[in-house]
Amino acid sequence: KISKSAKLMSSSSHPLAAVCQLTATPDKEANFSVCKQLVEEAKERGAAMVFLPEAFDYIGSSREETLSLSESLTGDTMSRYTQLARKLDVWLSLGGFHERGHDWETDRRIFNSHIIINDKGDIVSVYRKSHLFDVELPEKGVSLKESAFTIPGPSLMPPVQTPIGKVGLGICYDLRFPELSLALQRHGAEILTYPSAFTVATGAAHWEVLLRARAIETQCFVLAAAQVGQHHEKRSSYGHALAVDPWGEVLSDCGGERPGMVLVEVDLEKISRTRRNMPVQQHRRDTAFYHSLAQT
Repeated sequence: KISKSAKLMSSSSHPLAAVCQLTATPDKEANFSVCKQLVEEAKERGAAMVFLPEAFDYIGSSREETLSLSESLTGDTMSRYTQLARKLDVWLSLGGFHERGHDWETDRRIFNSHIIINDKGDIVSVYRKSHLFDVELPEKGVSLKESAFTIPGPSLMPPVQTPIGKVGLGICYDLRFPELSLALQRHGAEILTYPSAFTVATGAAHWEVLLRARAIETQCFVLAAAQVGQHHEKRSSYGHALAVDPWGEVLSDCGGERPGMVLVEVDLEKISRTRRNMPVQQHRRDTAFYHSLAQT
């Protein structure tokens, strides 16, 4: 496996991104062990940046457990990941950390935070999920109310310059809001990220088509790490961690069965070529034009 990717590295001058999927449980120690192994393997195979999914730290089996396991950015979990990034000299996208809110002592609420750590072990960006998943689909057996214990993030974050390109940050349900991806693209994003824990029902129906749509309309790469399989008796995730190119072609798919990763070459020239040949952004009218119906 490693020798095969060594060939990939030698045949390409483009940086490699590792897009991972795993089956988080309420056991934080076991989850860290799995994530550490994935990051180590990705580094060994030549990845410059490793993408872990939403809730990489844990998936609780109840609201009480979810809250009690949460930590601050200065807690033990983030300390271990910053040390790991520094030790392995690799960038990390931690796609959804249960971060204790600023008023934790009084309101016991958390943020769902996508954290970027550079190869020196510094936290360089924190995006707090802004669209919360409050959805009831009785016929699909889906019932989740994220806002019961999560604070919506206050703002988008500027795309982050990384070794694979400028990375725009989203999380899971944000995928359904094209305004977010277009805003990130306008501010220079070359790669959009949607680390997720999609339900099996919504994933089967919408996951791939939404990721491809976001790639096509922004002409960006889209990298989406994912949770997969059964986390505990009440919750399972769809999997299929995906990498999509700026033309909307699926480059890699982790499947829906088990943890693992895919390595993806990020050729930024593909973005330039796609945007040059079909200059959608130049053809877009100004914001007032799209709001003109509201004035009639």
